Amino acid sequence: MRVGIEVGGTFTDLIAIDGAEVRVAKVPSTPAAPEQGAFAALEAAGIALARVTDLVHGSTVATNAVLERKGGLTAFVTTAGFRDLLSIQRQDRPKVYELLYAKPVPVVERRDVVEIVERMRADGAVATALDPGPAEATLVAALAARPYQAVAVCFLNAYANPAHEHAVAAIIKRRFPDLHVSCSADISREFREYERASTTALSAYVQPIIDSYIGRFEARLAREGFAGRFSIMQSNGGRLPAAAIRRNAISALFSGPAAGVTGAVRQAGASGHANLVTFDMGGTSTDVCLVTNGAPIIAPETAVDGLPIRTPVVDIASVGAGGGSIVWRDPGGMLRVGPRSAGAEPGPACYGRGGTAPTITDAHVIRGTIQPESFLGGRMRLDVEAARRAYAPLAREFGMSLEAIADSAIRLADANVVRAIQLISTELGRDPRDYVLVPFGGAGPLHAGRIAEDLGIGTIVVPQNAGVLSAFGLLAADFTMYETMTRRTLVDAAAPDAVRDAMGALRDRLAARFAALGMRGALDYQHTLQMRFVGQAFEVDVPLSTGDLDGLTEAGLRERFDHAHRLVYMAGGGAGLAGKSIEVVGFRAGATAPEESILPPKPPAAAAHAQRRVRIHENRAGRDCAVATRPQVEAAGGLAGPLLVEDETATIYVPPGWRAASDAAGNLVVRRTGDAS
Repeated sequence: MRVGIEVGGTFTDLIAIDGAEVRVAKVPSTPAAPEQGAFAALEAAGIALARVTDLVHGSTVATNAVLERKGGLTAFVTTAGFRDLLSIQRQDRPKVYELLYAKPVPVVERRDVVEIVERMRADGAVATALDPGPAEATLVAALAARPYQAVAVCFLNAYANPAHEHAVAAIIKRRFPDLHVSCSADISREFREYERASTTALSAYVQPIIDSYIGRFEARLAREGFAGRFSIMQSNGGRLPAAAIRRNAISALFSGPAAGVTGAVRQAGASGHANLVTFDMGGTSTDVCLVTNGAPIIAPETAVDGLPIRTPVVDIASVGAGGGSIVWRDPGGMLRVGPRSAGAEPGPACYGRGGTAPTITDAHVIRGTIQPESFLGGRMRLDVEAARRAYAPLAREFGMSLEAIADSAIRLADANVVRAIQLISTELGRDPRDYVLVPFGGAGPLHAGRIAEDLGIGTIVVPQNAGVLSAFGLLAADFTMYETMTRRTLVDAAAPDAVRDAMGALRDRLAARFAALGMRGALDYQHTLQMRFVGQAFEVDVPLSTGDLDGLTEAGLRERFDHAHRLVYMAGGGAGLAGKSIEVVGFRAGATAPEESILPPKPPAAAAHAQRRVRIHENRAGRDCAVATRPQVEAAGGLAGPLLVEDETATIYVPPGWRAASDAAGNLVVRRTGDAS
């Protein structure tokens, strides 16, 4: 049996695949102790851990530690003269018109910064040698002053030569063996001092929390007889053994959203779709991602609470528009959705756990697009009157009926998601009409039809078990690692050989890391160059296949850069740019140890489709709507909207002008057939 467990902000999702048998569970998350929610899901699914051979986990533990400032007390060791690196940050101003804008607060206070006399040049040469004696005396005095749990070591230009960082780390480990030590050269071997320092500090900050969390998880697994393989999802869409994540927690910050993208790629791919807009709407937020030719974009950097993290991540855009997002009126009298959420505790008002704020889930209950008796397959009964009470104040303020204000809230949430999808598609030179929309999460399939209409998308693919697709994505993920390197290389006749040499070094590092984990099978490699015109401040990613790398030429490098630059900036090497010098500033190589492909078996068709009908309210009007299950849709050969398709983990709304049918892979394919009314 293979099991995936994903801990979200509102629900903890589980899927277990054992041959032809599939079990799913969706239980409330327990934010104070996330592992309790995971084991509650196992209990709800009736799974004996002794039978599980492969357990994959993803959670928001690391992200929450940063957002809530609940990481370990961390010291930051840096080059003398750079004590304020984390505080000065960059001189840009992301919010230009916010008069009271303040820079994000670093996770390490100034008093916890330790300066060491040493200096490397940008070419890796030693400018000021590290004297071990004085360095040790400084470190011992500083680290003994407070009950530190972790130390981040980030020296100037250590990406070019990490010798001083590793020497200091050895001193710390010898004198303070219980401290977690993170070196920038091991976490992010790239230039840009602030981003590298921020990444290293955050990695050290969450390391004690993740180490403790995984330790508790593993101890309970052992007590309950688990003897299989335990791995953790990473932000880059691949997974690693839990032991490896305990040494590099920063790679698991966005494991849940990345798992959803991986699951969507696998299940939509089974239906022959390779160009996707994935749309994950859960309890607290919505995550969208563009997938082209079966692969999502891997971004070199992300941020948490405004703090940059330089590590490869699936390029996902998030908005505060989930099922638990709170609907409110701003001081200007406008209706707003999110970013605040009712979360798992107390949750939406209709959950009956004490919540009183109006949420998107409550709006669906009022509108009729969530039927209270069939929510989560009937395992969780909803309180309709509590939802109506939550929306009553807003209805009075806006002079609208409860149904109208609920429908307005849902359409506003739709507009927020449409904008997020435009950010990752049209604003990057991609037309969303060339893609299919793949909705999942508990709320995604409810919103997909109207969002697709707004974007001009004609096909929606709703995977099996859409409400727990992120949990399936954990099982579908391969083992993946990345290595990066900064090395400025001018694009000239010698550049192709320099690129091959650099990528060869990164591949050797990756092979050694996999071997250290006991994984010695064949690896698949991906290569990306970070390129720019000489004089530009920032670079664009230029992917290279293994075949491209072998036959690379100077002209080929220029052509690939021109294409990538044109997509981002709408301008390549045309007028004013032709003949301008180009350089490679960074190299990124990824290695994947492919896992056996897995898909949930297709459920059997039902004998006949249901004749049940309900009344829903949309566009300030009521209409009759058919209700069916997914097997009943297949048995009928497809059904036209307006239609509610009730699944065990999610409800799919098919608007008028659309038709839903099941395909050979078990996905529900919803296509536009005419004008919606």
